[in-house]
Amino acid sequence: MRVPSPPLRTAAAVLLVLGAAATGCAADPERDDTLTLGYFPNLTHAPALVGVEDGIFARALGDTAFDTRTFNSGPDAVNALFSGEIDAAYLGPSPAVNGWHQSEGQALRIVAGAATRGTGLVVREGIDDVEDLRGTTLATPQLGGTQDVALRWFAREQGWDTDTAGGGDLSIVPQSNPETVDAFALGEIDGAWLPEPFLGRVLAEDDAHLLVDEADLWPGGEFVTTHLVVSADLLREHPERVEDLLRGHVEAVDLVNDDPDATLRAVSAHLEEITGSTPDPDLTAAALDNIAFTVDPAADSLLTGAERAEAVGLLDPVDLTGIYALDPLNALLAEDGREPVAGLEGEAP
Repeated sequence: MRVPSPPLRTAAAVLLVLGAAATGCAADPERDDTLTLGYFPNLTHAPALVGVEDGIFARALGDTAFDTRTFNSGPDAVNALFSGEIDAAYLGPSPAVNGWHQSEGQALRIVAGAATRGTGLVVREGIDDVEDLRGTTLATPQLGGTQDVALRWFAREQGWDTDTAGGGDLSIVPQSNPETVDAFALGEIDGAWLPEPFLGRVLAEDDAHLLVDEADLWPGGEFVTTHLVVSADLLREHPERVEDLLRGHVEAVDLVNDDPDATLRAVSAHLEEITGSTPDPDLTAAALDNIAFTVDPAADSLLTGAERAEAVGLLDPVDLTGIYALDPLNALLAEDGREPVAGLEGEAP
């Protein structure tokens, strides 16, 4: 698989990835009885925010010590998974696919879905239809990331050329989500393809409006935004810990769906703890309403997303056979009389 590596990773990070893929992810003996979970301060990771803040994961894991790390980019989380610094992570589809291929299918497995929807293209006043986008500058969270692929695919569908250096009919500038919020307010960019809550934060600007709701571009409006991923080592050596983690995950997803008030309190408190700032409650509530939280991994959309990344030149052909390990989740769902979820056909290499 060809990842846009020079802009995305330093040489040291590339060596870390390749070394981990070649040698395996040896467990750190000092934390062998600990499960460390990685996640982002994004509302598309709300099950993680709620699960950590309310102690759901810690209770579900019982005697296994529970630790966390937060990240702002998918590649950083994948590198941490490769090196054994974390055992599981909430990830978007592009980082999961990249990590799968970099490790030749050896390093990770998707064990559940977490969220769908919650992304789109917000633009400034004066951009009233798609044709007005030609010649503008738009931001995405990261080159080769999930929203970056979505915008580049959208541009390709319009017949426009883009490149990874910001040239072409549409200038695409990867930058962090907080930087994008500031850049839009300062008039440095014309818009951005973003996940919640940053999508809602930009939309709150007086001259901003939603030009494209990404849900409108997918059959049925469903496409994966966030997965729960575990290291293959954890699944192989400690399947009971994966089961416990999944119990916590299912409980957290249920809480997010069943109790909006409790979710808002937990999410707001945890985001304040991570970022040091208090989220606007109205914007946070609206953003949560814009996301669908589900343990279903929406597997077909993962495959489609990989095909789109290949089409826009950010990914070489990749075989995703075996990337899903859904038997533990489906066993838990069966205990509760729920319908099973589906992945892709085939076994892991």
